[in-house]
Amino acid sequence: MPRSSGILAFPDFRGFTRKLILWNLGAYFALLLLGVASKATASTIVFWTALVPPAVLHGAIWQLVTYSFVHDGILNTAFELLSLWFLGSFLESNHGSRWLAEIYFVAVIGAGLAAIALYAAMPAAGGGLTGCYGGIFGLLIAFGVLYADLEFMMFPLPFMIKAKYLVAVYLLISLAMLFSAQRAFAFAQLGGALFGYIYIKMAPRRGFAFAGSETFFGLRNNYYRWKRRRAARKFQVYMRKQNKDVHFDKDGRYIDPDKNPNDRRWMN
Repeated sequence: MPRSSGILAFPDFRGFTRKLILWNLGAYFALLLLGVASKATASTIVFWTALVPPAVLHGAIWQLVTYSFVHDGILNTAFELLSLWFLGSFLESNHGSRWLAEIYFVAVIGAGLAAIALYAAMPAAGGGLTGCYGGIFGLLIAFGVLYADLEFMMFPLPFMIKAKYLVAVYLLISLAMLFSAQRAFAFAQLGGALFGYIYIKMAPRRGFAFAGSETFFGLRNNYYRWKRRRAARKFQVYMRKQNKDVHFDKDGRYIDPDKNPNDRRWMN
């Protein structure tokens, strides 16, 4: 990748990145206002939407996604959403909205699974999980792997840095946090990074959703061609009984004997 002169301005606010940020902002302020009106109700909603490993193990699987929309503190939320804005807008502009949505939620779920795995292995070390840092680390690892040598300036850092070095710094910080009281949070971040890395190594270039839609439409078109060929064969049999010969191409399209057989435009 060519070297960049730096990202000095805010990137475009559009597409899935904008939707994701607005969803998170809406969830944050909804809980904030609800907490003012009724702290008990807000606490109940947080209990059912934040990731609580024992609850997930007993069937509350929706928490593997909903926890990423539960945020704690305005400064922490602002940093999360700014990170989403910078990373998400850059990756979306290069890979598309579907790809970004897939890797983000794969990383979010991966971070949740990592938190649950830690709880299962070390119940005393596990704990609840909120925030979208798991998804952010998935985007971060994708940025560092796919654009390793790209130099840029990313808020709030006041100097130029290559993507691979920035990712290395974040990963080292998370590794160091494994030996602190925030072990579960750090382990979830690393889980999000791992699942993000697995996604970019295994997913088709334009994402699983696009590849799946291509496969579906390919199968559908093959089915329609098969029906057309079958109908053409039946029509040929019928016309032979009428002492007439008709011809079709390999896709079941009628060949007009009065047309130039080398001119295929009329067959489209």
